[in-house]
Amino acid sequence: MTDLYTEALSTFAALFEEAKHSAEIEPNAMTVATADTSGQPSARTVLLKAFDARGFVFYTHLDSHKGRELRSNPRAALLFLWRSLREAGIQVRIEGHVEQVDDAEADAYFASRPRMSQIGAWASLQSKTLASREEFDARVATTEASFADREVPRPEGWSGLRVVPQRIEFWYGAQFRLHERWCYEVDHDGQWNKRLLFP
Repeated sequence: MTDLYTEALSTFAALFEEAKHSAEIEPNAMTVATADTSGQPSARTVLLKAFDARGFVFYTHLDSHKGRELRSNPRAALLFLWRSLREAGIQVRIEGHVEQVDDAEADAYFASRPRMSQIGAWASLQSKTLASREEFDARVATTEASFADREVPRPEGWSGLRVVPQRIEFWYGAQFRLHERWCYEVDHDGQWNKRLLFP
């Protein structure tokens, strides 16, 4: 880990902490953008559940729309938007390759979830067509009954995905669109550089 990468992670950690103590309703909400093998993009909001020098982690069904895209094209972009921070909001953009977390890490996070969230992970066939809400409610009830009086294990097809950064940009909003943008980027030799960008 280079000093500039350490600096970028420390900057993110400080801003994230600031967001957690601000008016932001869900400071760990982030947009995850993916693309299929034809280049068709898609984006959705998920929740950041962990970050460290290895990358930024969220959890999902691996057979969901994003899970399938990331298996076939393991690259993603993340976007945090904290509108209430500083003069005119802060954005953090992260781009990189994606890898699955190991089973022990996924098991530990799954065990920390509320029981109904664990039940929901079993009951949902994420991104598949659902005939009616009643069908899903019935699946939830059946799943609840099947795990009555015992712990809910992590479903085999549910895990964490880690975005390993290759580019991190901090966008500090300012009036009249006179923003300040700092970009950290790693080169082919694994060396990080830092540049100031025009707004």
